[in-house]
Amino acid sequence: MYGKAFAPEYQGALTTLSVNSSLTDVLAAGTEQLAAAERAGEAAEAARSGLAVAEAHRRLGRVEDADRAWKASYRAARRAGDVAAMAWALWSGGTLARQRGAFPLARRLLRLAADLGERGGDVVVRGYSLAGLAETGRIQGDYEAVGRLHEQLLDEARRRGEARHTVWALEGIAQMHRNTGSYDKAYDLFQEAAEIAAGADDRRGHAWALRGLADVVSVRDGDTERALALLTEAEGTCRAMRLSSALAYNHKMRGNVLYRAGRYAEARALYEQALAEFREMSEPRGEALSRLGLAKSLARLGRDHAETAAELADLAATLERIGLRHAHAMVGRAYEELGIPAGTRATEAAR
Repeated sequence: MYGKAFAPEYQGALTTLSVNSSLTDVLAAGTEQLAAAERAGEAAEAARSGLAVAEAHRRLGRVEDADRAWKASYRAARRAGDVAAMAWALWSGGTLARQRGAFPLARRLLRLAADLGERGGDVVVRGYSLAGLAETGRIQGDYEAVGRLHEQLLDEARRRGEARHTVWALEGIAQMHRNTGSYDKAYDLFQEAAEIAAGADDRRGHAWALRGLADVVSVRDGDTERALALLTEAEGTCRAMRLSSALAYNHKMRGNVLYRAGRYAEARALYEQALAEFREMSEPRGEALSRLGLAKSLARLGRDHAETAAELADLAATLERIGLRHAHAMVGRAYEELGIPAGTRATEAAR
């Protein structure tokens, strides 16, 4: 039903690159081809190779380099009059904006990318851009608004036999079910995503699916060892492909699993590691979630209630500013879980 996963963001002379190519290899090949295209005055090829450079930088967590690269790709595409290439550059920029927590900018760029993709006759970039919009809404916790779009994109991906997008949509829908307590449904969807990704040789998608499965078997079944084994398998892929962001989220999830198992000192170490990784790549969502896990772990290890309350109040304000509804609700539940008195909460929130 599904063919091998492919990477449509690797274009022009870089179409031989695989979805599983190491990001360092992608960056090296993209940089070399970009320089050659610029020397030859080939704006269209510069736009296409520049897209691969931007995506490699983004996935490696080099946000400033990624920002410069997608903008340069867009300018080259505009010089060439290549509307589809302009759409791809905007998609990359919108995806980077979401990664950096700039959600209004992400939505604006991704809408423009979807419109240009339609004008340029590139159904793939249009689909990727709509998927980006759906993921932006999901990350912010706006499930009612984007749930239907996820399902629509899943149906389209299944019809076309696009393994990579099918896996992405399944994982997004699974995450919404997990976050709303439908653990059995989430497990089934993550499992289906893992099977499709493995069959299509989509190692990145498989690693994310394993992370989702680890989360569910930890929270639903209390099976700590299986969850850790799944994360270890996923980590191997993240390291092999140099997936910096996915690796940091893997470490954060390992902290979650250990925290649920009451292994608070081990959890603290993982949260501290993930926090440093997210800060290095300027990823505010991952940073905030790691801070939350660290605050809870420290509280369990004897940290003063007032200090914990101050940290949670600051986190709540940060998450409100970023616009992460689901994560903001998690902070509220942390007060209850840790038994922080209402008076302490109010005092710290007012400071």
